[in-house]
Order: sequence, then C-alpha cells, then structure tokens
Amino acid sequence: MIFSHCPLRISLFGGSTDNPYFVERYGYGSVISFTCDLKTYITLHQDKIGYNHNQNKYIINYSKREETEFIEEIQNELVRGVLSYFDCLPLTISMTSDIYSQGSGLASSSSYLINLINCISIHEDLNMTEIEICSLAYNLEKQFNPYCGYQDPYGCGVGGFKRIEFRNREKISYEFLSTEVFKQYDAHLIFTGITRNSKNVLKNVTDNIDKAYPLLHIVEEAHKCLDEKRYDEFLNLIGESWEQKKKTSSIITENQTIKTIDEYLKNNNQVISHKLCGAGNGGFFLTFSKKDTLNISYDCVRINVSTSGVVGSHL
Repeated sequence: MIFSHCPLRISLFGGSTDNPYFVERYGYGSVISFTCDLKTYITLHQDKIGYNHNQNKYIINYSKREETEFIEEIQNELVRGVLSYFDCLPLTISMTSDIYSQGSGLASSSSYLINLINCISIHEDLNMTEIEICSLAYNLEKQFNPYCGYQDPYGCGVGGFKRIEFRNREKISYEFLSTEVFKQYDAHLIFTGITRNSKNVLKNVTDNIDKAYPLLHIVEEAHKCLDEKRYDEFLNLIGESWEQKKKTSSIITENQTIKTIDEYLKNNNQVISHKLCGAGNGGFFLTFSKKDTLNISYDCVRINVSTSGVVGSHL
C-alpha cells in the first residue's frame, strides 16, 4: 500500500493574477501564499487476490464508492484524469481530508491530484520531482477546469510560506518568506457552510480579467512590508486586497450568507484582517487575530504554516 499526503494552500495576495489568461495578457502574475497544516490524503493499493486482480475492477473510495472495469467510466474526474494519463491497471484508491474540501477555496482538487500522481509515481518507480508532479497536476486539471490558476498546484505541492511568480510558458519561480508573522498572530479558517463549484466564478473573473491588475501592486506592497517586518501593515493589506478582489466579480460575494459573514468579520474587533479563500462565493474565510483572542460564533480551526509539500511512501 502507498500513502501520500499534500497540504492545502492558503492564498493571501495576488489571486486572479495567476489565472493563465492574466499571465498570457500581461506576461506576469504573482501571489503570496502558504501551505497549511490541513491536508488531503490518498492511499493506493493493488490487491493480489480480490477486486483488482480477479475482477479487473477499479475501486475508488471518497464520499462515495465506485466500482468499474473501465477507467473512462470512473465518475470522479480527478481520478479518471490521472489513471487515464498513466493508463493504470486496476487499483484501489481511497481519498480523504482534514476538513470539508469540496468547493473549499483551498485548492483541494489540486491537492488530491498531486497526491494521486505522487502515489502512482511511487507505485511505478517514476521518481517524479515536486515540480514535475505540480506541472502534470496543472495540465491535467486544465482538462476539466480551463480557468484553474497556476497557484493551485504549484502552491500545494511545494511547501512553505512563499511568493510565487508566474510567467508565460509555465515558467514558475519561488521565493520563500520568513514565517515570523505567524508567530505573532493567529490564523484561522472559518467555514461558511457553503460549498460551490468554482468554475462559474472563475469564468466570470476571467471575462473581466483586467480588473485583477491592481492586485499586483498590492502583492508588491505586501512583500515589502514583510521584508521590513511591518506586520500590522501586512495584515491590513490583506483586507485591502480582499476589497479589491471583490471588485473583480460580483459573483464572489453573491451569496447572502457570504455577505453576512463578511460584514460580521469586518465589524469584529478581534479580527485584524480577513478574506474569503479561493475563487469566492463559498468555502472558508481566513482571519488573522492577536494570539489566543479570537472568539466568534462560527465553526473555525486554527492553522499554521506547513513547510512540507507532497509526501508519500510505502506503508
């Protein structure tokens, strides 16, 4: 049996500038993000006598169970895409995560893709690197989500707090950043209770991609604040970036529950800054607050930076 885990990514600045259409138009995009200590998990197994070997069936376990003899009949598009690419013989695959991952805004699709590619790389002795895995995950995800941003796979598969820069022809570069700000403040994820398919939001953002350009300036300012250890200003810029992000698409806060939570967090004195994660209109809000002070009436979990990206091994 092979086991792999991959962190979920939290984007702080620059979301939408990693959109492939944005990078194609302007030749450059940049985000500041981090991998957190919440993860997705996959186990992969090929039995000796059983469903895989005797009945030639692929067994896929996630929120439902699938049994099929043919890859093209697998309903889970992530699994179907990866198994088709590698033309795998029948396997048993189980998928789970630390939180509600579907429609979370935390790049869970990319995290699962990376995990599964990593498992198959180990199973087939391919010795793929993190970057090779991220690149393949991105290109596979584009097949069912053409608006997928570069930061999703490249932000999940490589661990740490980092600035990622994107240039044409999938040229990716990383700068790893000091995590001191996380030692002085708490970061929490707050569940909105809403899951959504990000494609509609991302399509709308793509149709209005020029509106994302001001976000690049905020990335530069935030990076400078980190370098100069002006952490209060850094956190305030998260709020500024969130307000600017909302201007890129009316769909981002279309749901009334999202609007209500957004206003609640804005008026909560314990919350220094907040933003909605991912494309918008569902998933999780991110908050920063002083250490051990946050007390709110929504389900939340404290998160920290994970320095590791995708990790897998034989069990």
